[in-house]
Amino acid sequence: MQDIFAELNERQKEAVMSTEGYVRVIAGPGAGKTKTLTARYVYLVKELGINPSNILCVTFTNKAAQEMKKRVRKTIGEGYDTGLITTYHGFCCRVLKEDINHLYYPNNFIILDEEDQKAIISEIYEELNLDRRNDTYERILKYISLRKNKDTSYVKLLSDPGNSLDINNTKDLNDKIFKIYLKKQQKVYGLDFDDLINFTIVLFIDFPEVLKKWQIRLSYIQVDEFQDSSSKEFFIVEQLSKEHENLFVVGDPDQTIYEWRGADPQLLVDFDKHFPSCKTIILEQNYRSTPEILKASNSLIKRNRLRIEKEMFTLNKSGIKVIHYHGKDEKDEIKWITERIKYLNKNFGVSKKNIAILYRAHHISRYIEQGLIEAGIDYTIYGGVKFFQRREIKDVLAYLRLIAYGDDLSFSRIVNQPSRGIGKQKINYLREKAEQEGLSLYKALKKYHTDPVFKSTKARDFIETIQYFKANYRSFAVSELLQDVLKRTGYEEYLRKEGDQERLDNIAELFYSIVTLENNNEDELTLEDYLQQISLYTEADRMDEKDSVKLMTVHVAKGLEFPYVFVCGLSENIFPNPRSLEERKGRALEEERRLAYVAMTRAMKELYLTESEGITGNGLKKYPSRFLFEIEENLLDRIGNLEEELIEETKKYLNQNDDTFFSNEEDIFDEGDVVCHPIFGRGVIEKVDKDNGVYIIRFENIKTPRSISFTYQKLRLSNR
Repeated sequence: MQDIFAELNERQKEAVMSTEGYVRVIAGPGAGKTKTLTARYVYLVKELGINPSNILCVTFTNKAAQEMKKRVRKTIGEGYDTGLITTYHGFCCRVLKEDINHLYYPNNFIILDEEDQKAIISEIYEELNLDRRNDTYERILKYISLRKNKDTSYVKLLSDPGNSLDINNTKDLNDKIFKIYLKKQQKVYGLDFDDLINFTIVLFIDFPEVLKKWQIRLSYIQVDEFQDSSSKEFFIVEQLSKEHENLFVVGDPDQTIYEWRGADPQLLVDFDKHFPSCKTIILEQNYRSTPEILKASNSLIKRNRLRIEKEMFTLNKSGIKVIHYHGKDEKDEIKWITERIKYLNKNFGVSKKNIAILYRAHHISRYIEQGLIEAGIDYTIYGGVKFFQRREIKDVLAYLRLIAYGDDLSFSRIVNQPSRGIGKQKINYLREKAEQEGLSLYKALKKYHTDPVFKSTKARDFIETIQYFKANYRSFAVSELLQDVLKRTGYEEYLRKEGDQERLDNIAELFYSIVTLENNNEDELTLEDYLQQISLYTEADRMDEKDSVKLMTVHVAKGLEFPYVFVCGLSENIFPNPRSLEERKGRALEEERRLAYVAMTRAMKELYLTESEGITGNGLKKYPSRFLFEIEENLLDRIGNLEEELIEETKKYLNQNDDTFFSNEEDIFDEGDVVCHPIFGRGVIEKVDKDNGVYIIRFENIKTPRSISFTYQKLRLSNR
């Protein structure tokens, strides 16, 4: 244990040894929270003698879970079941595998990813004679998700055999699509990501004996990135902790960037109100960044109100000031970036893989990519086409899933991949037979493949191949099964004939990832286990070491760090994102500011903030982002031709045209507020002048009122 404590500071040690009761740890960026969480887990096992099967450790991504498992095993040794180091969805999957039978679902249910969901919507559109001009798949899937998040009553429609989904009397088109979607997922026993959480909640509420079993089993619960938890996820861990009353959460309200999909930072801020006996520990030492990067980041995030006050510091050696580069246009902006990258490489030997370019939204990457190509700089984009959603990966996984489950989604995807002469008309013929007789499409083909309609097809060969694997797949390791499937189905030969080496390389990477999982799994990895695990993966679980500049959105960069970071496109109506401000009024601006804070705190050695003049994609004039003026002036090195006239024009634009910038709920003080000025002392705000962006303040020691700018950052609320 001495080795673990030797790497921890005093606050981290306190967190590790705080094993009993409700504990809240506020850990700023780069504060070593993963190291702290891992050390606490090891402490519970080694010093307290707690079995890992009684410890639930929730992480935000599968990648983080795998990394923590690796660190834990390195310290406590092999032979322990660390399967409960997982994500919320991974934990819910584990609960459902044991107890979903209470809801009349089999434990080998299918987890539906986004591509599966789109395939279901595509079928529905075809059946209802709709096309994508009526509505996009993305909009419909968002509607379905909102319906499922609104309440969990639909779970009983899905799970109770006595309930029927009345579609015929449904007049609203969205409602009709929703009910058909439920019916189709019910047919394949499929659960999407929303269902994993909702089914677990329904289990815990409707079957107290199930909840009690898990409460007794889980003596200790610790949650990483707690600020990104939703109210439903909080409900799950709160309920689970009621037996032993040991809940340890780690997070930082300043890094909440997922409110748009349900995360609620208020849960962490008010954790001590939910649990009055709660102990709070603040980790303020940053091990990642230079003092210059940290001071600039601190200066920005202090503008937020929904936070827990902390003052991050670092003992790292000094570096250069944070640089703000202003370009005359996008071409100028990316040219400066590429020249800086080449300078770093030539003069300091900086590898391209140590450089990241971050941006608010994917469309920003257009001019960045173009500039990198012209400069001859290799780059890799993350968060584009996700690895597990690439065509060839989805095809291969569909073969494996058809072998395990025989579901319609997998069948439809690969029955004619490679071509077997089974086109759309023959599939429609099968659908009719399947509907009439209550069969799956695969069973319908198995029954009718000798019909004249399939005479000139390879339907018989397909059935024989799949039947062979259905009879024998349990005797194969998953990696061996994959290799045999590729050969016997003709899929590997089909890719070779296409001459697409990249697709073959992706298949090879999939094989390697399965071998790695098999080697790291404590128990034998079954095909069903693998398919459920892989369905929970996201793009955040992949990050290769190719020597190329990494391009990604700030959301994808969350949890990562890079020696050199460029944050591009820092213009008004881009970052902050105008649609987010419009759709999510209230705390939206604070979340945009947190996004900027997260982007800045990814940097270890050098940080560059860039923007340029011109017109945005929606035709608006580009101004430098407000965030560039919210950072204290002495903490930035501004270069490029940023004219004073443009700065004044920007501030005027913000003051007059953007109510969300200076809304009472977020950024400005109210009339009557007592404030403190570092020079003028205490005063009362007599007027809030939004047109000119100033407060009219009467100070106690000055005869006449003073106009103080909204952008002045040293004005603070005073005790009344």
